Amino acid sequence: MHVVIMGCGRVGSTLAHSLEQQGHTVAVIDQDPKAFRRLGSGFGGRRVTGVGFDQDTLREAGIEEAGAFAAVSSGDNSNIIAARVAREMFGIENVAARIYDPRRAEVYQRLGIPTVATVRWTADQMLRRLLPSGAEPLWRDPSGGVQLAEVHTSPAWIGHKISRLQEETGARVAFLTRLGEAMLPTAQTVLQEGDLVHVMLRSDEVADVEAAFAKGPEEDHS
Repeated sequence: MHVVIMGCGRVGSTLAHSLEQQGHTVAVIDQDPKAFRRLGSGFGGRRVTGVGFDQDTLREAGIEEAGAFAAVSSGDNSNIIAARVAREMFGIENVAARIYDPRRAEVYQRLGIPTVATVRWTADQMLRRLLPSGAEPLWRDPSGGVQLAEVHTSPAWIGHKISRLQEETGARVAFLTRLGEAMLPTAQTVLQEGDLVHVMLRSDEVADVEAAFAKGPEEDHS
């Protein structure tokens, strides 16, 4: 998969190398060409000088072929604008924006764009937003048979109860992240737009569960 990253600071460069090591192609955008020094000579992706929310700059970075976009520059406003352009103008589904002001998280989540606050940022958390099925589990029991993972959920599940989600996928929803806050759902909790779903599941069932979450509810379910 091709991933476009806006911002080549410590966060962006680390993320770029992590993605490239996983076999993805990467393009990094930054207004300062000197910032690309952080990538080092071993980086094989594209280096694009420009403004990350400019459509021509994004096209040069390969946004039209991208499967994910990360906005990790030093500016909250630039990050959210770029994330919205990537999602709304280019239809990128896996979009994430880093923010410095956690108070803005609720607004951004309502716009349907997952955010990662700087105070709790790690490369792995950002990877979970960009590659929902490609990151390491949040937790795994000592035997390796059971794990906690964030699972990408089809928009078709929005408006359906957690009980139906669990029944059809075979996984137990451990908690949701809604508007930047973790919550423990009940069987009657209804999935909302922007919710991040964390499930407990058997490690040998990960692929099947991910497929069920991505597919959406069965049409003939009463």
